[in-house]
Amino acid sequence: MTASPQNWRRAERLDADRMAAAVYAETGVRLLVEGRCPGGETGADHVRWPDGHRSVLKSRPDTRIEELRAGPLTVCEVLRARGYPCPSTELALQVDRAVVLVQQLLPGTPLECLDHDGLDRALALNASQAGLLTEHPRVPSMNLHLLDDGPGYCLHEPLRRHNRRSSALEQRIRAVGAGHPRRLAGHDVVHQDFHHGNLLAVDGTVTGVVDWDGAGRGDRRFDLVTLRFGLHAKEQAPGVVRRLDDILDALPEDILRPCWAHMSLRMTDWAVRHFAPGDVAHWLDLAEQRL
Repeated sequence: MTASPQNWRRAERLDADRMAAAVYAETGVRLLVEGRCPGGETGADHVRWPDGHRSVLKSRPDTRIEELRAGPLTVCEVLRARGYPCPSTELALQVDRAVVLVQQLLPGTPLECLDHDGLDRALALNASQAGLLTEHPRVPSMNLHLLDDGPGYCLHEPLRRHNRRSSALEQRIRAVGAGHPRRLAGHDVVHQDFHHGNLLAVDGTVTGVVDWDGAGRGDRRFDLVTLRFGLHAKEQAPGVVRRLDDILDALPEDILRPCWAHMSLRMTDWAVRHFAPGDVAHWLDLAEQRL
């Protein structure tokens, strides 16, 4: 899974050595950079503190620290208070136009494939996100970008220009946008990139969920649609995709259609701009299943 709010404008991310230097200049703490974290494409690195414990070092470009505190950092505090396995943030620093984050290193490695036990755990985690932001009105609602471009992702013009098939999809996406609110309603926690590659596991047992940089408010069932798009990237355990499809097919139309339209736009746009033509057709095949 590559198209997400967390990895847009990848070229502008700070490298690990510069981030570690910024942490030292600001706090006097010298972090030893050990290398890139396994899995994912968001540019996170393992670092070691002077006391020996290890963490994850990453940055988010074109972001003010106040935005993260009002949104994703608050979301993670709320989740952790409920026992949800998401990482704590140990340091957050503004470095020029980027925010540098040092976060707790959770046990496990990203799941390569989702089996039925993993799906059960993902569904249980998703259910536990319901209603958690009712008392946190400052956390922003998620913009679906069905009528406008996102900040570096969910761009409409690449679909309009690529070919007739993608252009027709963009028209259907805009039609869905015209009939639904611009922002996702609800007071649930929404991860925004809830796919199996962001689920950590030890011996096949899910131990944590990472990459909360785009988290916000909305309807938790959006994350199930994201999970379905993530499963489309490669073959999964037999029956897992069918189970999730049955769950999605039972969702109300006013939830499923706008969420599906958003993910269709997100993944097809990203494929047009970053992948081979065959990959674009791969995502169009999925997008057209429910649009």
